[in-house]
Amino acid sequence: MIARELVSPPAYAEEVYKGLTNSPKTLPCKLFYDSTGSALFEEITRLPEYYLTRTELQILRQHAADMARAAGTGVTVVELGSGTAAKTCTLLQALSERQLRVPYYPVDISPAALKEACERVELQCPQVSVRAVIADLSQGFGFLSEIPGRKLVLYHGSSIGNFDPPAAVEMLSQIRSQLVQYDALLLGTDLVKGPQILLPAYDDAQGVTEQFNKNILRRLNGELGADFNLDWFRHIASWNAQQSRIEIYLESLRPQVVAIPSLSLCVRFGNGERIHTENSYKYTLGMVNGMLEPAGFELTHTWFDQQKLFALHLARIK
Repeated sequence: MIARELVSPPAYAEEVYKGLTNSPKTLPCKLFYDSTGSALFEEITRLPEYYLTRTELQILRQHAADMARAAGTGVTVVELGSGTAAKTCTLLQALSERQLRVPYYPVDISPAALKEACERVELQCPQVSVRAVIADLSQGFGFLSEIPGRKLVLYHGSSIGNFDPPAAVEMLSQIRSQLVQYDALLLGTDLVKGPQILLPAYDDAQGVTEQFNKNILRRLNGELGADFNLDWFRHIASWNAQQSRIEIYLESLRPQVVAIPSLSLCVRFGNGERIHTENSYKYTLGMVNGMLEPAGFELTHTWFDQQKLFALHLARIK
C-alpha cells in the first residue's frame, strides 16, 4: 500500500473552525469518511431507496465489454475515491479479457475501505494486480503522474456531484494536468429526475443516512473534543431544483452552545439553524459537457441504464 500524506490535524482543525464560524455554517463532506462513516456509506449503498449504486452496477454489467473496447488495451486502472471497490470488478474482469495483466490502483482517504477493496479485488479478480494509494483528493492528484502506463481513471458513484460546478471543473482540470495523450477518464454522474426518487435516496426510512450525516459530529467529538449532542440535531435532505442539487444539512433542534476546546471555540446555534454538510448535483448531458470541455476532456461515449437514472461517460484528452 502506498502511503500518501493526509491532511494534517492543524489543517483539518482550521477547516472546521472556518466552517463553523461562517454564516451559514458548513462542514466539509470529506469528514464523513472515517472507518465508521465508510461502513455506514456501504450500508447506504444497499438500501432500497438508494438507487445510485445498483443502477451504476447495472450499467457496468450491461456495458463493461463496450467500455473495455472503448478504453483500448494495455491500460492501468486508477480509481479515485474507490471505497471498497464494490462495483469495480465488473469492469476489471472485462479489461482482463483484452489484456494479460491489469494493474489496478484504488485511491481513497480511508485505510479501512482500501483494505477491503484490495481483499475484494484479489479474491474476485486474481488476474488483476492491486496496489492501493492512501490519499486525500482535496490535496491534489500528483500521485497520478507517479503511476506508470496508459491510465484509465475511474471516478464513479457521482462523487463529482459533491462539488459546485466551478470546483468540479477545477478538479477535473487538476486530473487532466497529471494525464498524458491516450489516457482517459470514466466519469459517473447521477442524472436529473423527480424529487419523489431523489429525496428518499438521501433520507431513507431506516435512518441510515441520518446516522451517516450525524457521524461527522460524532467524529468531531472524538477527534477534536467537541461536545455535540447528536440527539439535538436532525438530518435534512432537500431538493434545490434551481441549482439542480440535493442539499444535506444538520439542523439544530433547540438553541444551544457547542464547545470545541481544541479549537478554543464555542459555537452558538439558534433553533432551526443548519450546518450544511454536502451537496449532490444531478446532471443533464449538457451539464456534463459543460464540466469536461473546459477541463480539457472530450466526451466520446456515454452509457445509460434503461430508465436513464444514471450515466457513465468516457472522456479522452483533448
